[in-house]
Amino acid sequence: MNEEVCTHTIVAMGTIVTIQVAVPETDSNHTVHRDEAIHRAFGWFRHIEDCCTRFDPQSESMQLTKRIGVSVPVSPVLYEAAAFALEVAKETRGAFDPTVGFTMQERGFNREYSSGQVVQLDIEPGGEVSYRDICLDPVRKAITLVRPLILDLGAVAKGLAIDMAARELGSFPSFAINAGGDLYLGGLNPQGSPWSIGIRHPREDDALIDTVVVSNRAVCTSGDYERRSSSEDSGHHIIDPRTGASADEVVSVTVVAPSAMLADALATAAFVLGPEEGIQLLERMGVDGLIVSSALDRYETRGMSIDYKSGAASVL
Repeated sequence: MNEEVCTHTIVAMGTIVTIQVAVPETDSNHTVHRDEAIHRAFGWFRHIEDCCTRFDPQSESMQLTKRIGVSVPVSPVLYEAAAFALEVAKETRGAFDPTVGFTMQERGFNREYSSGQVVQLDIEPGGEVSYRDICLDPVRKAITLVRPLILDLGAVAKGLAIDMAARELGSFPSFAINAGGDLYLGGLNPQGSPWSIGIRHPREDDALIDTVVVSNRAVCTSGDYERRSSSEDSGHHIIDPRTGASADEVVSVTVVAPSAMLADALATAAFVLGPEEGIQLLERMGVDGLIVSSALDRYETRGMSIDYKSGAASVL
């Protein structure tokens, strides 16, 4: 049976988000259901951005900075994103840390993508802060910022939005979500085969360093080429929270995982940890990945070449 492939694109979370869904050409009911599902899926990107962004002083996460030391009940989205980020921070002993927002702001990573305006929040951290300065109340679903700080949930919020969008599209046998190169591939591609996804070469434009073949998996990449600073000398955007400087041992990390939130967060964490510790983290967390060092040496998890053998890369 022939399938109609529908592709829609929006701008959200500082990137281009594309959703592709295939349904039988002759099934009008599926077409209506598909369009409604795509609309709901895009809605998650907007809603999660409203809750979690640090590029809007009125966002829910930024409003927390006005209530230091107060236990504030928050939305389920913000609570889930913060709780997950804290778990990754604990697992990596601070190599991943959602309290890095002030450092990001000071280094010039504070320009709102849609307006181009610089978002500068005047706070005085009063010394070093870390994930230990965030307290969660799982009963009240409340967050307390113990000290003045700015939450940066960028490494989990986009993944969460992808996962929620994938949940809306889960009834379709073929769909793909691409949010600025972070992907979730549902079922099989329109040709009835697993999705084959190219991994960008971190130093060669329009070249691939590898491909992976996946189904019902997220593929997320963190690279030092993703620069969004308003300051030319600030380095790239992946900061080592322990030093306040850009991590420099790695140029890209790609993670394949059951969820995009997990893949996105672990890609960032492994980038900061470096090749050897990064691979150990991915193995320990039960996901697969490819790390490319600053010398362009490749480091892979054991399952990367076994479970995700490469083929011709699909273009989404």
